[in-house]
Amino acid sequence: MKQESQNRLNHFNTLKCKYEASESQNLSYSSILYHILRKVDLNIELNDLETNWLKESNLDKTLKLIQKKQQRKQQEFINLEAEFFQLKSKYKAKNHNTSWQTSKLYYILLKLDSGILLVDSENQWLKVNDLTDTYIISQDIKDFIQLKCKYKASQYENCYPNDTLYKILKKLDLNEHLNDVEYNWLINKQLYETAEIFKQQESAKEAKFTALKSKYQANNYHNQSISDTLYKILLKIDAEEKLLHDELQWLTQHGFIETISIIQELEQTQEFASLKVKYKAIQYSDLSPKCHLYKVLRKIDSGSCLCDQDINFLKKRKLTETIEIANEQYAFYLKSKISLGEMLNDSDMEWLNANNYDNIIQLAQKQHFVILKRKYGLIDPNIPMELFYTIMLKLEKKERLDIILVSQLMEQGILSRHGQIAIAHYKLEAEFYEQEYQRTGSKWHIPTASAYWRKADEPEQALNITNLDLQKIKDSKLKSAILVTRGGAFRDMELADAENCARKAMEYHPDSYQPYTLMGAIYYDRGDYTRGDYWFEEAIQRGAKSEDIDDEIKRIFRSTKDDNKRQEAAAYLLNKDPNRYVWAKSYLQKIKAHK
Repeated sequence: MKQESQNRLNHFNTLKCKYEASESQNLSYSSILYHILRKVDLNIELNDLETNWLKESNLDKTLKLIQKKQQRKQQEFINLEAEFFQLKSKYKAKNHNTSWQTSKLYYILLKLDSGILLVDSENQWLKVNDLTDTYIISQDIKDFIQLKCKYKASQYENCYPNDTLYKILKKLDLNEHLNDVEYNWLINKQLYETAEIFKQQESAKEAKFTALKSKYQANNYHNQSISDTLYKILLKIDAEEKLLHDELQWLTQHGFIETISIIQELEQTQEFASLKVKYKAIQYSDLSPKCHLYKVLRKIDSGSCLCDQDINFLKKRKLTETIEIANEQYAFYLKSKISLGEMLNDSDMEWLNANNYDNIIQLAQKQHFVILKRKYGLIDPNIPMELFYTIMLKLEKKERLDIILVSQLMEQGILSRHGQIAIAHYKLEAEFYEQEYQRTGSKWHIPTASAYWRKADEPEQALNITNLDLQKIKDSKLKSAILVTRGGAFRDMELADAENCARKAMEYHPDSYQPYTLMGAIYYDRGDYTRGDYWFEEAIQRGAKSEDIDDEIKRIFRSTKDDNKRQEAAAYLLNKDPNRYVWAKSYLQKIKAHK
């Protein structure tokens, strides 16, 4: 207890000496003065009573010292806060609003400003508190310190990333050229070892540049500046990096033809190696892009079909996997064409058939069938593909159809006489007989061709082929046949001309029933049914069959566009013979339903 009292007394004397209060006669350790001095020494602000007590006790010197200390404390508080804000600004941590007295940031920023690397936990704290910019600066400082060590510049004090040295060291680390200003800056800062490292780099790069020029046949370029465009290009070539268009253009403009040739060969060699791996041909030892395998693999890679010569080349070298991949790839390409709505040509189909891709063939045929149905106006979804696809394929190839088959399909109502398939068939027949006329010179092909042109709804073509000087034709039967078909064509255009043709045909061959059948049809077209029947009767007397006459009358009904005229004709026929012309009732019913 005595020792404690002595300690207090010693402490009190020390404080009195420190705050110049030794003149005080109050020696009690428990006095008010001891209490006040202890508070002051602990930086605790005095209250009014305590301040007044000092004044009343004539301790003016003590009071002044205390006040000065408190002022210094307040100023230091302000200084610390100001320094914190400066550090926050410098290290881009302005969005951190925690008091400097409690925040960990103050300590972290002081470490950074002192060039001391942060530990992992401190870097993590920056990330967690969304101080990304500060974290980036800390990493740059770390990089700066490491670069200073690497390039013998550790004596340089500043570590902030915006420093000139940091930019220089980063260029050195990338083996980039320093300009004269940067080099002189190192010398002025007495960073001689760093400058020497730069010189060593330059010497190595010059040697490298010389070697590259020799390697890539660019020796005619004498500019030794390692910052030159050529050096950068040669480095890219040596690193097997693909050159940009501008870089290739630069080489061309400066006459580096041999260098460009080497580049092309290198690129081809690289591509060849890659293609061999891709298409399972690595056992082929030749690496030169001049060999035939390179051409074959490029053809495969382009999606092209291999020819027999290429296939045999691969077979001889036992590259069967390459052939399989090529076939699968080309088959996939053809299948893709189909899915995109493109048509396969004959060579594509032949290739698929030769390589047993029946599924793709069927897919192509189904797609083609749909396209052909649309082209030829077949809207029935149930029509048999086997029959009609064959027919339409022949038409597409300009091949003639089996006339007996076409007639049967028309009689069965499967094929319309006026449909696009029938028209295409008639046109092919007309062209065939025209060609036969040109080939043989036989004019008997003319009426046949004319008749087919009319069936193909091209009466102008029928008139064109029958536009002959009949005086030069000796055969009266032939003259009559030509005039009948010509008159039939005129029926679709001008009935008066049609009648003239029919009457002339009668003159040339009075015993033929065909001119009389034509005349009957002409009068039916005019609505003069009685006169028409007269001429039909004349035709029957000369050998025409009643069924053929009835078929002709039916054709007239089908081709007539005037409903009133069709109704009139139907009424006439039913009145004449309701049993024979019972089919005419349907036209009356259609007209009534339409009304």
